[in-house]
Amino acid sequence: MIKIRKLHMEKRMRKNEMYMSFLADSVNESLACITVAAFAMELNPTMEEIEDIRTSVSEAVTNAIIHGYEMGDDNISSGQADHQAAEEKSCPQVHMNCSYIGRELYIEISDSGVGIQDVAKAMEPLYTSKPQLDRSGMGFSFMEAFMDALTVTSETGHGTTVKIGRAHV
Repeated sequence: MIKIRKLHMEKRMRKNEMYMSFLADSVNESLACITVAAFAMELNPTMEEIEDIRTSVSEAVTNAIIHGYEMGDDNISSGQADHQAAEEKSCPQVHMNCSYIGRELYIEISDSGVGIQDVAKAMEPLYTSKPQLDRSGMGFSFMEAFMDALTVTSETGHGTTVKIGRAHV
């Protein structure tokens, strides 16, 4: 008599993670979006899910580049401006960490820039600290609408971290 042992592969959770850093330059926004989309493909997402994830990553990376490192903001104290100038000289970076456990995707995007003085205000729809740049102020609103989880932490003078998550990708 032959006994067949059943494998319970479906009970094992798939896990993976990746980390990358890139120059805080707007040309790298598309690199971040494509990288996350390729990373998420293992989860077999729909085109709509990929577009939601891509849009959210685009908004977070754009915020890090435009608001995290740009000089000349009236809200920056001289100490913060000195910190930002040092970052500019040492090639400012945006950091992205992506992981999935099972079918849950987690993305963390951070910078070491000037930080956000009032996160709650920054997350209000239509609020922008850079109206002169024709920014819509909808970045956090889009992230919140397209993802299942959004957390923003920031320390003035030390940078901002945006964590977004999507369940059941």
